[in-house]
Amino acid sequence: MSSTTASGDGAPSLHFDTPTLDRESAALLHSISEHGGYAYVSMAALAAGGDIRAAEAACEMAWEQLHSGPWHSVLPVWRDAYSMACLYVARHHYGNGEFREALRVLDLGIIMGGTLLRKDLDFAVAKVSEETRRSVRVSELGDSGHRFVDRDFNVAEVRSVPLCLLLSSFFNLHLGNLNREASVLQLLPMKSLASTLVVKKSALSLDKFLKDHYLSRSPVIISDCMAHWPASAKWNDEDYLLRVAGDRTVPVEVGKNYLCAEWKQELITFSEFIQRIKSGACSLGGPTYLAQHPLFDQINELRKDIFIPDYCFAGGGELRSLNAWFGPAGTVTPLHHDPHHNILAQVVGKKYIRLYSSSLSEELSPHSGTMLSNSSQVDLDDVDERKFPKVQELEFVDCILEEGEMLYIPPKWWHYVRSLTTSFSVSFWWSEGDNSDAS
Repeated sequence: MSSTTASGDGAPSLHFDTPTLDRESAALLHSISEHGGYAYVSMAALAAGGDIRAAEAACEMAWEQLHSGPWHSVLPVWRDAYSMACLYVARHHYGNGEFREALRVLDLGIIMGGTLLRKDLDFAVAKVSEETRRSVRVSELGDSGHRFVDRDFNVAEVRSVPLCLLLSSFFNLHLGNLNREASVLQLLPMKSLASTLVVKKSALSLDKFLKDHYLSRSPVIISDCMAHWPASAKWNDEDYLLRVAGDRTVPVEVGKNYLCAEWKQELITFSEFIQRIKSGACSLGGPTYLAQHPLFDQINELRKDIFIPDYCFAGGGELRSLNAWFGPAGTVTPLHHDPHHNILAQVVGKKYIRLYSSSLSEELSPHSGTMLSNSSQVDLDDVDERKFPKVQELEFVDCILEEGEMLYIPPKWWHYVRSLTTSFSVSFWWSEGDNSDAS
């Protein structure tokens, strides 16, 4: 539990307990020393006694190990070592009343650290967050009433707008909402929304989903299935998100997409991320995107705002991952496929999504090598017709996924995604059940 003790000068000092660290530290330090981390072990011993310089040095040593090669090659013991050092550093800041700095360090431990000390990190985050809320005056929380997305913005209504009107609106003639919507559609890949749309069904029963889509591996949009989510009412509200997550540190992507050379990752606070969305700030390399991050494992308040759809239990499989996708209009996830069943729930805003059957994998020219083998070499935003002359003839289905809708994407189906507005989505991946009879 969190407690208040007296410091040497009689002033109160805050402290959070770390039961897992207390129990496992000796074994963890022994394992670290077996992997050559003698200097780290020396610093960690001093850090345990309250030496902040030693704690920061241990944190830096573990950080260097985390960045010594490809992420998949990092030894798990060094991830746990980083978590340990983060707990020591955060404990110091917390004791000094430096709550935001303590929270920043704890988030780094969650994002970059291992699983051994996760309960201690989560417990510490809860205690620090509680003190942070106590220290913030109600007047500082704000009540801007700012919404990320104007819900009158209806992209779907301009599907049949003539090309000449689209081109006119693109040059910013005074056409009101039509101007914005048509301009958005100009950014979509060729032939978008011109042929076969993904079928849409309202309040689809689990039995019908299983028989008509899960077993046959066919995409479907499911509407009228998210109104009961607290997120539906809360996540379009800037003040709410800042209140529950503003001081938290999150990983973001900066750049057109992960296939581009200038693409990079950054660690920033959630409030800074929201500010980038609001200001329309875009680096020379592209937009900032919080993409495929397990945000709901990190921030419990947001996890309470959503529910796992019943569809994710179809076939008797298990939920594999639950990720957030939050960013401004114009973010793009290039053509790729995923190994699991996927429900993409659109909580805020709209997205354009194009899907190609898994049977077209060879025609879509996957990258060679294991790292990008699930991604296509075809850039749908700028197709090289000399290199891929037949791609434009391939059959696909597409859609605009509206706020409050879910899209089922079968395993290995190729998909391209573009945000048409500021967008906040949740993806649910689940595995094949042992007794599944999918065709």
